[in-house]
Amino acid sequence: MKTSNVVSKVLSIALVAGFMVVGQNATAQETKMEKKEMANKMDKKDKMSMKTNSTMQANAKPVVVGGAKMFPTRNIVENAVNSKDHTTLVTAVKSADLVETLSSEGPFTVFAPTNKAFDVLPAGTVETLLKPENKKSLQTVLTYHVVEGKWNAEDILILIEKGNGKAEIKTISGGMITAWVKGEDVYISDQKGNSAKVTIADVNQSNGVIHVVDTVLLPKS
Repeated sequence: MKTSNVVSKVLSIALVAGFMVVGQNATAQETKMEKKEMANKMDKKDKMSMKTNSTMQANAKPVVVGGAKMFPTRNIVENAVNSKDHTTLVTAVKSADLVETLSSEGPFTVFAPTNKAFDVLPAGTVETLLKPENKKSLQTVLTYHVVEGKWNAEDILILIEKGNGKAEIKTISGGMITAWVKGEDVYISDQKGNSAKVTIADVNQSNGVIHVVDTVLLPKS
């Protein structure tokens, strides 16, 4: 009988030890799977970031736009007036009486079309918009390029990822624009089907950030 009891105890201890080993292995396997899942998520985020080229990376030093350094200690207007690639935009901002607005505390995110972007608009478009009687229309077009808040490249990429490849963004004009990625570039689409490529990103300002684009965005009429 004593031998039988000893054997039973040994078997019981062995079974408990076995269950403990199985439990530990299961826990270790779960932990391994969790780490793998986390690594996959991080890898997905890294790949999303890698889809953009160097123009979509944060800039620590002053960025050169239109041959001039853009100082992060200056506001949007103070920097924009020095870019030789944005003279049309600056003229339009002045004509629309938006200098005070874009010089205010903000913060704002501006998708800034270059002179070349304005040049490809139908003949007479810019001249017509700059007429005093069309100030309201000009304001609508310009504010369609402005978003409330400071949205750097990384912020926009996160929005695109959350939107499964597209991010709907409301401008201060009330109209919507769509951000998306193609290859290594980020694009902004308007409500008329036009798409603007971000050519220089993260031009940080004291009251926000500028992203240079190669096409003028147009809201619904």
